[in-house]
Amino acid sequence: MKDVKRKGARTTKDIPPEILEKLNHGEIETANIVEWFAIDRRQLLSIVLLQNKRELYLEPILEHISQLKKQTSNTISEAIGEGLFLQAGEHGDRECLNIIANHPSDLVRSWGCFMVGKNPSLSLSRMLREIEVFAKDRHFNVREEAWVAARPSVISNLQESIGILSEWALDENEYIRRFASEVTRPRGVWCKHIEVLKTAPELALSILEPLKADKSKYVRDSVANWLNDASKTQPGFVGNLCARWEEESDTQETKYIIKKALRTLRKSEEAV
Repeated sequence: MKDVKRKGARTTKDIPPEILEKLNHGEIETANIVEWFAIDRRQLLSIVLLQNKRELYLEPILEHISQLKKQTSNTISEAIGEGLFLQAGEHGDRECLNIIANHPSDLVRSWGCFMVGKNPSLSLSRMLREIEVFAKDRHFNVREEAWVAARPSVISNLQESIGILSEWALDENEYIRRFASEVTRPRGVWCKHIEVLKTAPELALSILEPLKADKSKYVRDSVANWLNDASKTQPGFVGNLCARWEEESDTQETKYIIKKALRTLRKSEEAV
């Protein structure tokens, strides 16, 4: 990950034992996605709860995990976050979220995303305010989990979400601007599609327009991927929008977005 200076191993078996031990104890952040998936989430949870004198949370959360139909690194992390939220609520624990959100481990901090996203008592605007700290976390993995955790509520309250996220698209923080684009991607990665935006991507123009010449490559990649998603169901919309942007914004940033946004359409044209 670009956020982390230490270079990670290319495969799980190549992770040095001392590094894996530190990762499993929550002492360091992951350096890449290989380390992220290599962490023993149950062990890490046990250690974090023990260190913070919340051992009684462990068994109920492990039981919650055992009930998952599909147990993957991602579903287990989500279940841990939800379990922490439920246990903190049951015990009137107002400090738990703060402990998780400020932990040295990026994986532990990512659990906080789901502690927020799984809280049904939060209004959409309140949920987004509380998840903002994770959306602009220093580590890429936490920022990814932030939009994943928020996405179900965004889908359920799409019109209101677009209104709020249109303001986020103007934020000075590139991570917040990127969140606005990524959380509304019509297809996204490893997540539920937003059927409304697959059919009517123009509904999110108030988010996309301010980002058409963004100075951050991190943001530009998300916008381009957003449009590439949309091109699979509404190619005419994406083609027309890119043509208009090309006329309105003669910048390298916009050219970059357009080229990447049209990649699927151009492959289709070449195949004909």
